[in-house]
Amino acid sequence: MLQLKVVALILIWWSSGVEHATVAGQQRRLINTGCSPFNASNARSFFANVNETFSDMRGEIRNQSKHFGTSQKSRGGVLTYTMFQCRNYLSKNDCLSCFNTATTQIRNCSRANGARVIYNDCFLRYESERFYQQTNELGSGVTCGNKTSNATVDFRTVGQKVLTDLQTATPKTKGFYAATKSKVAGGSAFYAIAQCVETATEINCLNCMQVAYKNLQSCLPNTDGTAYDAGCFMRYSETPFFADNQTIDIGPYLKQGGSSKKWAIIGGVVGGVVLLLVLFACQWSRKTKKVHRGDILGATELKGPVNYKYSDLKAATKNFSAENKLGEGGFGAVYKGTLKNGKIVAIKKLVLGKSSKMEDDFEGEVKLISNVHHRNLVRLLGCCSKGEERILVYEYMANSSLDRFLFGNKGSLNWKQRYDIILGTARGLAYLHEEFHVSIIHRDIKTGNILLDDDLQPKIADFGLARLLPGDRTHLSTKFAGTLGYTAPEYAMHGQLSEKADTYSYGIVVLEIISGQKSTDVKNEENSHEYLLQRAWKLYERGMQLELVDEGIDPNDYSAEEMKKIIEIALLCTQASAATRPTMSEVVVLLKSKSLMEYLRPTMPVFVETNMVNREGNSVGSSNATVSISVLSAR
Repeated sequence: MLQLKVVALILIWWSSGVEHATVAGQQRRLINTGCSPFNASNARSFFANVNETFSDMRGEIRNQSKHFGTSQKSRGGVLTYTMFQCRNYLSKNDCLSCFNTATTQIRNCSRANGARVIYNDCFLRYESERFYQQTNELGSGVTCGNKTSNATVDFRTVGQKVLTDLQTATPKTKGFYAATKSKVAGGSAFYAIAQCVETATEINCLNCMQVAYKNLQSCLPNTDGTAYDAGCFMRYSETPFFADNQTIDIGPYLKQGGSSKKWAIIGGVVGGVVLLLVLFACQWSRKTKKVHRGDILGATELKGPVNYKYSDLKAATKNFSAENKLGEGGFGAVYKGTLKNGKIVAIKKLVLGKSSKMEDDFEGEVKLISNVHHRNLVRLLGCCSKGEERILVYEYMANSSLDRFLFGNKGSLNWKQRYDIILGTARGLAYLHEEFHVSIIHRDIKTGNILLDDDLQPKIADFGLARLLPGDRTHLSTKFAGTLGYTAPEYAMHGQLSEKADTYSYGIVVLEIISGQKSTDVKNEENSHEYLLQRAWKLYERGMQLELVDEGIDPNDYSAEEMKKIIEIALLCTQASAATRPTMSEVVVLLKSKSLMEYLRPTMPVFVETNMVNREGNSVGSSNATVSISVLSAR
């Protein structure tokens, strides 16, 4: 089972409540429950939404015999998202019975703004943020039966083959579901199913299947085992738990060639090799087939943002006074505002020229951004247009930005907090790149654009304000819109933009989080002047990565191997060739793995020296600077 040192400390969902199997095939067996540690901000509206979504989905099961469904409701500015799934072998009545049991059990989470329950036959989850395409979470787990098969050797051999085939075939089947029965020596059989939520992408389903497969290796040769995760489920048993006529021929999905959905057959291998193959399979499939996002969710039916009155925003910020100013970035100044209802918000006044494409497309851009919902992305609440004024209203982050903690006077961060920020930022970017129905490239990932909520969890700001990546092109040439020191060389030098430019910037941010050093600060060591990336690579080559770690981090809070691994992941993200950098969903998998890095080594980055000079000849650090770039030697 994939584990990270911080799993025991992060109680975000899988707070526990597991009943282990005692009888194979037992009906309505509770596998896992989890409650969010955060309460709903407006419990009355939130749970009214929850009840309404339950009613909608109960009707879909009863009247349309659906085994999977999502529902979202909004009232009083409060959003609620709900999902349920029954195993496909259930009858309509059995599915409805399991759903009703789950709706009763899930209410034990009281006022929490999110909850989920997993039974052997069904799954139910609700949350205040959109989660429909999530599959892998830190709470993945496994339950094993306590009886060993009489045909130990053959049962293990057959089981590994079946589970290997299921992990490969399930992401390709209709509805992401497969069920098989295989003969075992001595007259027994091996029954198995695998299932992903239908709103997942094929890539995310595959990633989830890989984790489930590896987890179940700890159960064999016991006669039954169940693996679960946020968006997938895998189960096997020697005792039948579905009818023989409900099996699916997965043979066609195991063949290579002849399809635009070609995948490498992966199986029978554990540890780092499995995850390495997953990453290559993900890259190959992404090149051969564009994932269709949002078809199930109806994500193309975007809702418009709330339109605020200019006079209300002016009053909320005391006429955009200096005392209410939170900061200023490449897109404009940000002010703290208090609305009439007492809600505190962040109000950004955009700087747009008359010829700006963003001004021309303002309505469409803002409509798109307002439909982006993820726990690691700052929420756009609404907008305002008056004359040439363009204003955006965001949720307010009391702890300001990450750079204030790393390089300012906000206080220090311990290793757990830094790790949470590293992982949460990766998840937010993965959502923008791969899970939202339009791929959004941020272009300006930096510590100043990573805000921290009350619990010091990261939320990426300013996404979607630059151009969006067209769905039919892998890269484009465009005007530079990043911050030097964080910007990928192919973008800074040639204007070539892709999601991998964000990956590069993310890698720099990770190095800053670990070292406490700004990317553009120079360290004088051994008569050389080294920027952060140069120093990190030099230490990596010498096997001295731990010298990069900020002295303010307690060495007892992390393991040396874990820290080395994360530094290597950052260097993978900053490799010279964009094609060799991992996608952000792959970064999430890497962060959650322990054993991969011995099989995957970063290659040398391109070291870019940037001289940022404004028209008056002063050194500046914004994206509006004139750029002089030179490529440095590797050493």
